[in-house]
Amino acid sequence: QVQLVESGGGLVHPGESSRLSCTASGAIASMSAMGWYRQVPGKQRELVAVATNGGTDYADSVKGRFTISRDNAKNTVDLEMDSLKPGDTAVYYCNAKGTSTALISFEQWGRGTLVTVSS
Repeated sequence: QVQLVESGGGLVHPGESSRLSCTASGAIASMSAMGWYRQVPGKQRELVAVATNGGTDYADSVKGRFTISRDNAKNTVDLEMDSLKPGDTAVYYCNAKGTSTALISFEQWGRGTLVTVSS
């Protein structure tokens, strides 16, 4: 079993910054990617940023404002969000893909953390 625990989020004002953190634990042999997705009511969950073994990728809407960082040794991933806009309001979910110690591929989601950008 692999578990993801997220921290951060809450209410921020437009233009401010916020940081989300996620830690993966459990029977992890290797991790191929860790990232962040977000979802607003009535819409599909969308990719925000991902850090794979080959690099990073961002949604166009957050490029230049958000920065993802991953610590492979600690199985953590952080999302630094700058210049936040009301349109960034969503529930943010941590995602991890890898291989378990039983040599089985896994994809796991965190429970989500709400980020509200409002004046």
